[in-house]
Amino acid sequence: MASQCIAFRDSKGGLHASLEKATLEDLASVLGRVGEEGGMTAGVAKLIFDKRLDIERIFAEHDAMICPVTANGAVERLHAI
Repeated sequence: MASQCIAFRDSKGGLHASLEKATLEDLASVLGRVGEEGGMTAGVAKLIFDKRLDIERIFAEHDAMICPVTANGAVERLHAI
């Protein structure tokens, strides 16, 4: 008898049993080859996934310093020297 299952598709069309696995595959794809053999890519993707909140906070702080809001609410873009 046929049965129904839930799978998650990554951006390349691959099927995964969990959303996390599909997301990790997409992250690994974005990172490309890491290390001599490319075997580090999955580990780096997992670390990014696990540390996502901290990474997003760091980028938000970085963006806030690049584009600070002035007293009148306007965004002022800083230029690199």
